[in-house]
Amino acid sequence: MTEAARHIHDQPVIRPVVDADSQDLFGLLALCYSEYPGCFVDPHDDLPDLRAPGASYAATDGAFWAIEDGRGRVCACVAVDFPERGTAELHRLYVRSDRRGQGLGSLLVRHAERHARAHGANRLVLWSDTRFTTAHRLYRRSGYTQIDGQRQLADISRSVEYRFEKEL
Repeated sequence: MTEAARHIHDQPVIRPVVDADSQDLFGLLALCYSEYPGCFVDPHDDLPDLRAPGASYAATDGAFWAIEDGRGRVCACVAVDFPERGTAELHRLYVRSDRRGQGLGSLLVRHAERHARAHGANRLVLWSDTRFTTAHRLYRRSGYTQIDGQRQLADISRSVEYRFEKEL
């Protein structure tokens, strides 16, 4: 894909993730996680959806999208699925550090919200590691409310997460 095809009117093109994106996605998450002490990517146990990312959200009418950089590598992504009727859940919002501050995170959140509404969701929820404070600011600016409490995961990073919600 040419640079011109990737951007229409200087807007990044959001495209569906395919299984061949797996390596790029693991790399993107590894770069993002490396910014936080104690955060690690474990491709064997913690991130099964990234092994076949093109098909991973299809079972729940979900979707997984990416934005590519000028070299054709995934530099940002987001996913959404539907864990219960009327509720969508946002997953895997990551933007490579050299592409932050360009509105890609907000663009991807809005894209996921539109998909969720089109599939009957009236609420969108998400969980975010307590260390990801920049993402928390984005969620609040986008109208999400942090819900009291936390959950602790049994992953390699010993993640503790906050829950955020937004009525669509």
